[in-house]
Amino acid sequence: MLLCLSLIALAAQAQAPEAADAASPDTAYRLGPGDRVHVNVFNQADLTGDYILDGAGRFSMPLIGQVEAAGLTGTELEQLLVSKLKPDYLVNPRIAVRVQNYRPYYIMGEVNGTGSYNYVDGMTYLTAIAIAGGYTYRAKKDVVYVVRADDSERHELKLDVSEKVQPGDIIRVAERIF
Repeated sequence: MLLCLSLIALAAQAQAPEAADAASPDTAYRLGPGDRVHVNVFNQADLTGDYILDGAGRFSMPLIGQVEAAGLTGTELEQLLVSKLKPDYLVNPRIAVRVQNYRPYYIMGEVNGTGSYNYVDGMTYLTAIAIAGGYTYRAKKDVVYVVRADDSERHELKLDVSEKVQPGDIIRVAERIF
């Protein structure tokens, strides 16, 4: 009995860091064009809603107009909205922001279904390729080339298929030579 309880306690401790690691990418995620955010302004139904960031990373909100959200985390966007609503409209605004849908990733090259696909948190390049219908018979299967959405210089990176996709990635599966 004591051994069983010890094993359960050990398993619980081993799982705790995984939960913390899983939560950390969302808190560090930077918003960009195409993201859909849910803004909850507590006790203000007219201000609460889903907003999609336009091509410039902005969205329009009642009372305050255009909001520049590109490059901000959810927490930073909450703070920005509080600062815009507090002086003129609400006494003590309480706001929560969460990403509803991440911007899509794009896949091209030697896959059966090129195009844009919805990003799912934690997906790998191999998963993205599977969603795109898998490899064609000409595909070079051991590597993918990626242009990151947040890379201002737009370098093409050579990555392993087991690495994680990021929202907005442009993925290219190369053709093998032989």
